[in-house]
Amino acid sequence: MSYNTDTQEIQETIIHRDDFGSKMGMWLFLFTEILLFGGLFILYAGYRYIYSDGFAAAATELDVLLGTINTIILLTSSLTVVLAIVALQKNNKDLSLFFLWITQACGLIFMINKYFEWGAKFHHGIYPKGPALQNMSEGEAMYFGLYFVMTGLHGLHILVGMGFIGYVMYKIKKDVITATNFQKLENSGLYWHLVDIIWIFLFPLFYLIH
Repeated sequence: MSYNTDTQEIQETIIHRDDFGSKMGMWLFLFTEILLFGGLFILYAGYRYIYSDGFAAAATELDVLLGTINTIILLTSSLTVVLAIVALQKNNKDLSLFFLWITQACGLIFMINKYFEWGAKFHHGIYPKGPALQNMSEGEAMYFGLYFVMTGLHGLHILVGMGFIGYVMYKIKKDVITATNFQKLENSGLYWHLVDIIWIFLFPLFYLIH
């Protein structure tokens, strides 16, 4: 009896230690992501100061309604990630997977909207070194250069986040991630929240500040 108790305590200690290491690793990774986008935001601020008129003129080319819809979609997806974690903590695997499916759907809809938005820009020749930029000011060209780099990098993070959540969903379905071992689900949630927060900054910088 004592042997079984000691073994269980050791196993729990190992699990807690692994969870702590996993969480710290995720936070360190998120910190590097913040540094990456933070540098891009500083670059944006510097060029916006230099080319304020060009940035203001170029911003009118973006679809504010579509940007607003995408913002609502990502905020909804953040909510469903939290609900998925709570559901799994309460040992409701099916409900957790249901909320994660909604999160995945939100990510997919966001990317579809972004595809059509980018497609419209490409159709009108508005892309790096595109014909439409040849007739624009240097400030407008710089604006769209930053727009494609920053929103494109953000879109890549959306796809990575969807892949991460998809992996977690598979592990939940196989009962590898459970109510007593859900650190990977929390890590995927942290990553997804970071992606959403980045968009919260991108949206007003590119779509609202004219």
